[in-house]
Amino acid sequence: MATKKKLTSVIIDALEDIKARDIILLNVSKLTSVFDYLAIASADSTRQTKALAGHVFDKVSEYGGKIYGTEGEQSGEWVLVDCGDVVVHIMQPAVREHYKLEELWGDGKREFPKPAAETKPRKAPAPVTKAKSKVTAAKQKTVAKKKLSAVKKPVAEEKPVVKEKPVAEKKSVTRKQPAAPKTVVAKKPVAT
Repeated sequence: MATKKKLTSVIIDALEDIKARDIILLNVSKLTSVFDYLAIASADSTRQTKALAGHVFDKVSEYGGKIYGTEGEQSGEWVLVDCGDVVVHIMQPAVREHYKLEELWGDGKREFPKPAAETKPRKAPAPVTKAKSKVTAAKQKTVAKKKLSAVKKPVAEEKPVVKEKPVAEKKSVTRKQPAAPKTVVAKKPVAT
């Protein structure tokens, strides 16, 4: 029989293999007696949703876990894989946003991805004494002065690049022949 923790890791690995997005694993054992874990993942298309469901089915079967049923494979918008202690919901983003299962089961304990508080414990800051604060303030002032002096330094001016105009091809010039002189015709005076 498969342990619950190992079964959840097999399911998460199967979802990650086919590039499921926004994978969440909630421990809901204190909220319901029907199942212990709820896995929710997003897929980009109906084809990917069906592929993810099939991959989860195969990997859980290889591990020795039992699949009690699947639903939603016809439409591919939301496919549910019932693994007994773990129920896997593979949804397209619009459907996931509409039903908001994370909010519905929000009282469950998130086990994947680990909450930020559990992954990196924060250290308590050391108490600040007056002597330390004066030294720190002095360091901050010198750093600020260095930054200001670096900013105030003038940047060497660059000379503008003058592009030479390409020399146009010379056209052959044909000279015009001077016009022939006009002959002047004398007019006869008009008699009145």
